[in-house]
Amino acid sequence: MSTYRLAVIPGDGTGPEMIAEGLKVLDAVEDRFGLLTERVIYDLGTDRYARTGEILPDSVLDELRGVDAIYKGPIGSRYPGDEVPPGVLERGLILRLRFELDQYVNLRPVKLYAGVPCPIVGKGPDDVDFVVIRENTEGTYAGSGGFFKKGTPDEVALQESVNTRKGIERCVRYAFELTHARDRKKKLTLVGKTNVLTYAHDLWQRTFDEVGVDYPDVERDYSHVDAWCFHVVTHPEWFDVVVTDNLFGDIITDLGAAVQGGMGVAASGNLNPEGVSMFEQIGGTAPTFAGQNAINPMAAIGAVQMMLVHLGEVDAASAVDVAMAATFPRLEGMGAGEMGYSTSEVGDMVAAAVSTGR
Repeated sequence: MSTYRLAVIPGDGTGPEMIAEGLKVLDAVEDRFGLLTERVIYDLGTDRYARTGEILPDSVLDELRGVDAIYKGPIGSRYPGDEVPPGVLERGLILRLRFELDQYVNLRPVKLYAGVPCPIVGKGPDDVDFVVIRENTEGTYAGSGGFFKKGTPDEVALQESVNTRKGIERCVRYAFELTHARDRKKKLTLVGKTNVLTYAHDLWQRTFDEVGVDYPDVERDYSHVDAWCFHVVTHPEWFDVVVTDNLFGDIITDLGAAVQGGMGVAASGNLNPEGVSMFEQIGGTAPTFAGQNAINPMAAIGAVQMMLVHLGEVDAASAVDVAMAATFPRLEGMGAGEMGYSTSEVGDMVAAAVSTGR
């Protein structure tokens, strides 16, 4: 029997409700496939910060280095009116986890399931099935910059983008490997802005071309980020795997979520292929819906599916994917309060489908 040690961070707002349904589905996986997960719950987020002033204690970070995977809910406001100042939790918890654990790949499947309405007229599941690889530890999020004469009429703010050959190459190589293994269109698109960002994105383009020589079966493609945004909402079928930097990746993956039906269905992985990886839904805390049993848990369940793939439990991951595909057509809508079922009822349906295999 395979045993995995998981760190669970339920998060804030609707996070605990979504994570509970993901764990319910994981329970069904364990019963059917004979897996065992040892789960350690971590109180991290707004509540802990408000109570103790702590964000991510070093002792907790050391414990997280020893788990097999992290399953995380959204972090931020618990309910309207309790907002933490911008950047405190984002930089002190979310980005620190990514940087300290060197989760240098953000993996975002953009997959439209049958039964999920697509906002693009005439497009269906065969048209929307691509993956975005976002470099996850560099770029403008590296925290390089500062203020000069802050608070005066002459104030200057600098926010620099840090791009290293090592950081780009390992991300790009991961993307080529995935494109090769995915065996769909075998096309990898680099999204950048080489005509304006002539230093950073020149390095991205050169690295992309040099690494691509090792993958002769993968077609290399390039798109300026603004053009890509236009094409993905007119011809999403053009794309197979996309690789881009941290900032552009943050933006275009939300656009990808819209194309696949909304934040309620979009999951992601923050990967360190040689270390500890973290899996989560990409949406926020939705505090106005907290405690109402109305939020869509499918993105959090999709994060469980991605985590199982990462752990090498391919059959179990496939069973969750099949169960999600069977459940989506039963939902009336994808947004909070629009499903026709409660959060827990949707989790029950997916867990039952995992258990029965249909």
